[in-house]
Amino acid sequence: MDATSRNPVFCTIVPPHILDRLARTGDPALAARARRTLERDALQRTRRRTATVRAAAARPAARAAREDAKPKRTVYDAEGTQNLPGTEVRAEGSEPVADATVNRAYDGLGATFELFLSGFARDSVDGAGLPLHATVHYGEDYGNAFWDGEQMVFGDGDGEVFLDFTRAVDVIGHELTHGVTQYSANLEYFGQSGALNESVSDVFGSLIKQYVQGTTAADADWLIGAELLAPGVSGEALRSMKAPGTAYDDDVLGKDPQPATMADYVDTATDNGGVHINSGIPNHAFYRLATDLGGNAWDRAGRIWYDTLTGGALTTTADFAAFAAATVAAAEARYGDGAERAAVVKAWSVVDVPTGTDATVPRQTPAPEGAPPPAG
Repeated sequence: MDATSRNPVFCTIVPPHILDRLARTGDPALAARARRTLERDALQRTRRRTATVRAAAARPAARAAREDAKPKRTVYDAEGTQNLPGTEVRAEGSEPVADATVNRAYDGLGATFELFLSGFARDSVDGAGLPLHATVHYGEDYGNAFWDGEQMVFGDGDGEVFLDFTRAVDVIGHELTHGVTQYSANLEYFGQSGALNESVSDVFGSLIKQYVQGTTAADADWLIGAELLAPGVSGEALRSMKAPGTAYDDDVLGKDPQPATMADYVDTATDNGGVHINSGIPNHAFYRLATDLGGNAWDRAGRIWYDTLTGGALTTTADFAAFAAATVAAAEARYGDGAERAAVVKAWSVVDVPTGTDATVPRQTPAPEGAPPPAG
């Protein structure tokens, strides 16, 4: 089986194992809504695969971002249909509209653009000023959000399990980061490389939320999608980077299956080899690094992860160990053989992922403190 055939490259914020469980619940109405969401996701896979392959084949050259670079946002309304992009309802620079969902999508696109620009000198998702498009009110009771290779799409949720998906800015950042990965490392969406793809999106989604809220690594909640679960659901969020496996424990959703270390790695054929499940391991490594280094997580910890993603050292099938080794090299290249490098090695050791520091980490010339990261 080749990489293209086993890699549907369709990345949704709600994992399929949650939707599968909802589709089998004893509540006929809830099950029907979950099945409709699964069916819509299946229909989008082909479109996403085509867009991603095209992007990989004709990737624009990233450029050094100008300090005055601006986003180019457009928000569309699907009005409960599956027609994309829908009717344009807010364009770049226009005033807020009466629909709060539209405004949240617009603001979330802007916050994501701003962090990648100010924190990492990246001009939009592709590093070359790509316009940012989003469609809201997609489908009827659609319980998910996704990046389809070209734009963001948000469902309204069903109000019983999931709320409006624009409520969580980290979800917006998560899905747009799939675009950043698509235009840089292009990590294959299967097994450990797929879990890294998901984890990188969780990392930068969390960083965007922290940036918007002005919270430090110590003060952040490290939850993904905390605003999505309806009041009756027993849980805090979709995932926890601080404590993988504890985000929810609900009669309908089941229990969060994410492991925090390789000792509990889940070997499964479902979910593209557990991409949403095993992402808890690199997620926790980043949490440990960011809290160890302290301050704003998008500074040193975020720069190391960004440099790793965009620096060209990763293959599309990189596993956890390869990614870990690359983060050590990225830390040394930017900060030298000091506290940051040691903290990266320690973070991966906590989750039982080897960094290969004795043999496989390439030595690089340390970059001066504060130097801009390489464009991806």
